[in-house]
Amino acid sequence: MRAKITYFLTAAVLVVYFVLAGSRGLTLIAQGTWLTVTFGVAVLVLPVIGVWFLWANTRFVTRANRLATELEAEGGLPVDELERDQYGRILRDSADEVFARRKAETEDAPGDWRSWFRLAVAYHDARDTPRARKAMQRAIALYDGKPVRA
Repeated sequence: MRAKITYFLTAAVLVVYFVLAGSRGLTLIAQGTWLTVTFGVAVLVLPVIGVWFLWANTRFVTRANRLATELEAEGGLPVDELERDQYGRILRDSADEVFARRKAETEDAPGDWRSWFRLAVAYHDARDTPRARKAMQRAIALYDGKPVRA
């Protein structure tokens, strides 16, 4: 729940920023000189990119949460079997061991979105965020029945 609150607060702050930056860009464009129009367009580019980025990430998180909800209903969410140090951080050897099992499970069933979801969690636990995201994107694509590149 704390993560959701943080996400929504951050998103709200970004939206306020996008509105403020966009209004400044429009004000510059309204001045009408070649310099202010150029700066105005440049200022408008940042909110446009930001809105797209926020929309894409919100869509990704919403779809991943939908998969997690369904997997939880099936009783297929990965169990937290990771060993931790005295500070609560995941031990690397433990994460590697779980990752190896999840990878083998995914290799045995490459068309199953559930195994890709669990592999994404294992990547995340192993602190490999880019691969975790790609594995989750593949899980989402498989769930939606979309073609997946090899």
